[in-house]
Amino acid sequence: MFLLETESLDCMSSLFESGFAVNGGLNGPGQSPAHLAACGGQAFCLLWLLQTGADANQQDSSGETPMHKAARAGSLECISVLMASDAHFDICNNAGQTAEDIARSCGFDECGRFLNMHRRTLDLKSASLSSLSERHTLSRTLAGQKRGADSSAQDGKKARDW
Repeated sequence: MFLLETESLDCMSSLFESGFAVNGGLNGPGQSPAHLAACGGQAFCLLWLLQTGADANQQDSSGETPMHKAARAGSLECISVLMASDAHFDICNNAGQTAEDIARSCGFDECGRFLNMHRRTLDLKSASLSSLSERHTLSRTLAGQKRGADSSAQDGKKARDW
């Protein structure tokens, strides 16, 4: 199981010993521990960092998030962990690339297809919710117009149209 890798446990103990801050930059490019874990394909370490408060959408000096780093490494496990943590996958880096663009440019077509499928699924959900909201608003408007049009009930109550 990928979550119990020895390297991940070593990663966590090294971070503990150094007294890291989960969202602090450790090196010149401003990469957080989550960036480093994602770049190294360390899904267990990344999961632990996210559960302890790491920002899944933190950008480094080149505008890359941990999702960009996971895509660059071709790590479906890290991408999955980030998506489960509600990381944004549509953020562009300073070069205007999304994680999907990076995955494909690095030859990780499976990661690129996975990110593309997720993006398209969210687009469909958004379109469906928008359409549902519009239909609900329209039906409420029409119902209100219908009730308002027939206000001549004999006993002062609105007539019911059954």
